[in-house]
Amino acid sequence: MAVRIRLSRVGARKQPTYRVVVADARNARDGRSLDTIGHYNPRTEPAEIAIDADKAKHWLDRGARPSDTVARLFREQGILPAAK
Repeated sequence: MAVRIRLSRVGARKQPTYRVVVADARNARDGRSLDTIGHYNPRTEPAEIAIDADKAKHWLDRGARPSDTVARLFREQGILPAAK
């Protein structure tokens, strides 16, 4: 099973907020997830990012691959090393 860490959209129309979820890569964007590890609200200034670093590292150690956006959020939070 290919496991991804990605964003799942929640919130009203034209007011998106996102959950950071661990899901099977074959599931739909807002479909079934294995675990919720945080949330991201890009509409606030500055953007609100809350991620459980222990859960994130747990899933990364087990082979889950973050999406490009989630990798950027992880780097901002210090969960992944900065890209060179």
